[in-house]
Amino acid sequence: MSKSDFSRRGVLKTGALAGTGLALPTIFTASSAAAFTNDPTGSSVTLGFNVPQTGPYADEGADELRAYRLAVEHLNGGGDGGMMNTFSSKELQGNGILGKEVKFVTGDTQTKSDAARASAKSMIEKDGAVMITGGSSSGVAIAVQGLCQEAGVIFMAGLTHSNDTTGKDKKANGFRHFFNGYMSAAALAPVLKNLYGTDRNAYHLTADYTWGWTQEESIAAATEALGWNTVEKVRTPLAATDFSSYIAPVLNSGADVLVLNHYGGNMVNSLTNAVQFGLREKVVNGKNFEIVVPLYSRLMAKGAGANVKGIHGSTNWHWSLQDEGSQAFVRSFGTKYGFPPSQAAHTVYCQTMLYADAVSRAGSFNPCAVVEALEGFEFDGLGNGKTLYRAEDHQCFKDVLVVRGKENPTSEFDLLEVVEVTPAAQVTYPADHPMFAGGALGSCNPGA
Repeated sequence: MSKSDFSRRGVLKTGALAGTGLALPTIFTASSAAAFTNDPTGSSVTLGFNVPQTGPYADEGADELRAYRLAVEHLNGGGDGGMMNTFSSKELQGNGILGKEVKFVTGDTQTKSDAARASAKSMIEKDGAVMITGGSSSGVAIAVQGLCQEAGVIFMAGLTHSNDTTGKDKKANGFRHFFNGYMSAAALAPVLKNLYGTDRNAYHLTADYTWGWTQEESIAAATEALGWNTVEKVRTPLAATDFSSYIAPVLNSGADVLVLNHYGGNMVNSLTNAVQFGLREKVVNGKNFEIVVPLYSRLMAKGAGANVKGIHGSTNWHWSLQDEGSQAFVRSFGTKYGFPPSQAAHTVYCQTMLYADAVSRAGSFNPCAVVEALEGFEFDGLGNGKTLYRAEDHQCFKDVLVVRGKENPTSEFDLLEVVEVTPAAQVTYPADHPMFAGGALGSCNPGA
């Protein structure tokens, strides 16, 4: 089917739904004459930025909002254009999207799925948002992705690292630029082998929701394949702030590695507690005790301070990268806000540009046209090297960074250093990999 057939595709899908006799919400039916939900018929188009402004991931949410505002500024022709100048696709001209001024509304997910769905629903129904993006929790991302599928709008996921987002919970209307737990493990395992050997006993503390579960599964499988033994897996509440009661049992477990499957404020607090308990000074089984943080960010490193020194993990992107796209983004963001962007900021900026570009290439805001434009799309110049948006699951495949906490940082922002750039081929897996099984992408839904 060609892109020019997108409107026919939408009509056929609507007719098929009508033929089932299923009752659809009013906003998705005959109340609008549009061929798809929230067709922007005026001089502007509204995007919905749904991020955690409160809760344990609020720091990431604040940086995401900064990046979204910068992306809108660039799309509307303001600033220096940022990565629009380095993006391999040259469709975006700084005149909005398809000539329409880009406007936006914001919501607070509170790092809670119900709150995130409610704010996304309001953006779609009350504000006319044609695309929703954001989130710094995979539980939130999965919930909002499902809502957008039902509503007939595109969801461009922000920071979400669970395998399930583009695995068992993948949706045709959803796309993820960020990497996932499997990719972190595939990048980290060879580095951990070289550093710590193949005879290790690992104790996992894991955030008790979809991201933590799949990150734990991924890193345990990868390290066990090296010869490591998993001593224990302990789940911790997302709302926890003091992890002392979870750290204490590690001391007598026989473990010589602690894996913190925690993110944001959780990781800052659990790592701080682990250092307070003296784990980093201990020798167990004749080996120096080590701590691993599978998913890192600059914001987490800042929160944990000196505790991150020498600790390895993975990250989706880092502001110190020297490629043209990364430096263009760092320059734009730094000029506007006075400090370098986080990986959360980078991925949501990219998602906004990728959506705008897909609309421009398709010549339409119809979500089915956007889906077709993004599926199998290969691009470069957005800071992660050559990247593929795979059609089978709407997951981006690109290089992954292994980082460690710097021993001698030169500033409050210079806390992590890249020790390995893992090529995309090493972290790529088949679409039917068992860790990603159980769901079907389905068909795009244009909504109205």
